[in-house]
Amino acid sequence: MASDPTHDADLGFDLVELTVETVQAAFAAGTVTAEALTRALLDRIAALNPALNAIVFLNPDALADARASDARRAAGASRGPLDGVPVVIKDPMDMVGFPTTAGWRLLHGASGGVDLMPATDSPVVARMRAAGTVMLGKTNVPVLSHTGSHANDSWAGPTYNAAGRDFLPGGSSAGTATAVAASLAVLGLAEETGGSIQNPASAQGLVGIKPTFALVPNAGVMPLSSNRDVVGPIARCVRDAALCLDVLAGYTAEDPKTVAGVGHRPKGGYASKLDPAALAGKRIGLYGPGWRDLPLSDETAALYGRAKGELAACGAVLVDDPFLGSGFAALRTPTLPGHEFDARGLESVPYDLECYLKRLGPDAALRSFADFAAATAAEDAFAPGGVLAFMPTLPQFAACLADPTRPPDLSEFIAAREAYLRIFEEVVAREKLDALVFPQMRSALGALHGSDTIHETTVSEINIAGLPGVTVPAGAYASGAPFCLIVVGPRWSEADLLAYAYAYEQATRHRRPPAFTAG
Repeated sequence: MASDPTHDADLGFDLVELTVETVQAAFAAGTVTAEALTRALLDRIAALNPALNAIVFLNPDALADARASDARRAAGASRGPLDGVPVVIKDPMDMVGFPTTAGWRLLHGASGGVDLMPATDSPVVARMRAAGTVMLGKTNVPVLSHTGSHANDSWAGPTYNAAGRDFLPGGSSAGTATAVAASLAVLGLAEETGGSIQNPASAQGLVGIKPTFALVPNAGVMPLSSNRDVVGPIARCVRDAALCLDVLAGYTAEDPKTVAGVGHRPKGGYASKLDPAALAGKRIGLYGPGWRDLPLSDETAALYGRAKGELAACGAVLVDDPFLGSGFAALRTPTLPGHEFDARGLESVPYDLECYLKRLGPDAALRSFADFAAATAAEDAFAPGGVLAFMPTLPQFAACLADPTRPPDLSEFIAAREAYLRIFEEVVAREKLDALVFPQMRSALGALHGSDTIHETTVSEINIAGLPGVTVPAGAYASGAPFCLIVVGPRWSEADLLAYAYAYEQATRHRRPPAFTAG
């Protein structure tokens, strides 16, 4: 093992903050091989992961996969920009050879539960494999991905934020964000139902893409809601995230809803519009009570004020609170009193789990929702005190629970999505907006083991509406916790949003490696 886990003398460069571009340049120059890079990152994981608890399963085939990448490169048969790039995969994504545990001891054999062993990779894992990535392992999540703030209740124990062990790391893709932030991998796959890409990316000063609903397949990913779930990348820079989205996006018959994205992927790929001048002349909507009638903290408002100045310096035209008077803010209906999260659309989870379990294959330990309920009865997720105890308050949940084999009635959720999209599209057209740029959080991160949660600005709205968003680092709070913006736009506008995030990233260079990773 290298004595300094941030640097490997044999590689000739620091492992911290590696990008796809720097990795591929080193491969092309012959100064490093995928095998050597993978070995160095496995050493780094051995040194740092015990204190971070980001990666819960290591891939025993990682070095063999890296050697295969080197062989393809030597033969002139590289599979593209991600070939040989080390990545991590979020636990709920099916990956052959690994149990899908969803962070729950009852779904983890070594903790006394059952192991769900998939017969096939999920489409997103299969696409990362086909792109030649080196999958280092799978990352930690909270039980059933139930929170967007942390992973404290996982069978594997809590994941820590690489920016500071006392901060909330963001959830449910906590492990993926920490692994990427701490430079244990170059890229990571995350998944969101209610903030689980944008929250951890923002909490750790990273770029996360929450894609348009149905752009990326989520078949073979343990669900919370087939009506809201999306898979997307977490990276340290915009270009890397865009290159990863190129691999993930697109139709597959395994997930028929992805037919909606046909014709919407940009010619030349998601990095094709990246330009330092991309913000010039663009009309950018700003956060205000018309979007959500909840204020920013004083420190957040000050950081956002600075960011507005930076956007203006990039040539953007800023539009104050374009949703004021539109009725948009009134659409959000918090599921529990005193909370901010609107869970509509999650009513279908019994049916979604039924479909997911059937896909695991005929030899799976659990093959139906009835099997799942029996195996987890000791900690009924939907009962009072369970991690999903709010579910029975959703209007159409009871009927779905009564018969998980039948597609549920989601008419109320669909009405909510239509209402969100109608107002959003009307405002964007009337104000001639190119995008919205908000602080992703309304206040600084709370403590890892406190009662506070992440107070985001966009989760319920863009998850119900199915809209895309891209987080981008924008500085830090006095506490050292990262501050990020989120760029939101119409459906299928990811290439434009990435361009705007890239222009801001290049102009400001706010991303800093966390001090923790220095050893």
